[in-house]
Amino acid sequence: MFAVVRTGGKQYRVAPGDKIVVEKLDGNAGDRVTLGDVLLAGDGGSLKPTEGLTVAAEIVAQAKGDKVTVFKKRRRHNYRRKKGHRQQHTILKIVAIGDQKAEKKPAKAAAAPAETPAKADAAPAKAAKAAKVDTSPAKVNAKPTENPAPADPKAAAAPKGAAKKEKPTAETPSTENAAPAKGAGKKKA
Repeated sequence: MFAVVRTGGKQYRVAPGDKIVVEKLDGNAGDRVTLGDVLLAGDGGSLKPTEGLTVAAEIVAQAKGDKVTVFKKRRRHNYRRKKGHRQQHTILKIVAIGDQKAEKKPAKAAAAPAETPAKADAAPAKAAKAAKVDTSPAKVNAKPTENPAPADPKAAAAPKGAAKKEKPTAETPSTENAAPAKGAGKKKA
């Protein structure tokens, strides 16, 4: 059976089990939605009456469409505007049309092999062993580490292993033999 439904201003031809992308609808993934605006319904080549007919769907995901760039320009007027837009969509899976249900498919859960009891017990033990940190005194190095930064800031500038030799500084020369400054030689009596 198929139906043509209208939602978000668009029309969709759907059948049970189909997935469609429609304009955003309220709800979270896993919620059930009923589409009541059924325009046409049929089974094979015959049409069915649509009065009171609804389409049941399940929300698979809330998603966004591809980015659309909107660029406006008026030539010779130095007018440019660039915007991007991503339309919000809802992905629906059609569950039933009217009272018809979707065909059930076999679950893939049976295909996965079950863990053996030995492997199931080993996994938590490995995780506990990796998380455990041994802090016993025998394993901990009790020797304190040396501070790499020297206490003397002058020694910090010197390269390692080389002791800085201080040069004797010359005292300021005496001013006894120096020429007097201008104007200083004139004495008033």
